[in-house]
Amino acid sequence: MTVPITALYAGILGLLITALAINVTVHRAKLKVDIGDGGNAQMLRMIRVHANAVEYVPLGLLLLGLYELDQGWPAVLHAAGIALIVGRVLHVAGLWNTAGLNFGRGAGVTLTWITIAALAVLNLWQIR
Repeated sequence: MTVPITALYAGILGLLITALAINVTVHRAKLKVDIGDGGNAQMLRMIRVHANAVEYVPLGLLLLGLYELDQGWPAVLHAAGIALIVGRVLHVAGLWNTAGLNFGRGAGVTLTWITIAALAVLNLWQIR
């Protein structure tokens, strides 16, 4: 069985994570930081923007794929995929210029958590 809906969102989120990884490398060169954050607050934010996506996206996609394999509702799959993308983009936008709490950062992580929790519950509900 194939998982074309999950593949769509995995592709988009994979591109986002790749862009964030490239951004870390660009900032390393710009700020002359070879490893770690070099004590630079901007470098630390760029590392955390990327790392946060790497921490949450794989679990979200795994749950999405399992729900699709278990013949979950396509509309729910698309809603969850879109929510993961929006959540991640909001988080990036919120953390990009400041380490403080703000709408983008809070809304992004909250939307990501809600999506992961909803997919977890849906997967549990699908157990026969």
